[in-house]
Amino acid sequence: MKRIEDKGIFKPAPTQTEAKSDVTTRVAREIMKVEVNARLEKTERLRAARKAMEDAAEPPPPKAVKKVVRKRAKA
Repeated sequence: MKRIEDKGIFKPAPTQTEAKSDVTTRVAREIMKVEVNARLEKTERLRAARKAMEDAAEPPPPKAVKKVVRKRAKA
């Protein structure tokens, strides 16, 4: 018996337009993934820097509490 090769028997080959759109989609997703990772790394770096800065800074002095003076009602 002859063996049937698996060259596109059950699945049609993509057209040139589909192949181009697949490449475009793949490249766009890769670019977006790189940008997301860069943004997350930057966010973590900035958080760490802010935390270090807050830990090194002295706590602010407590605010003075103003006393509220109420006027008496005239009777």
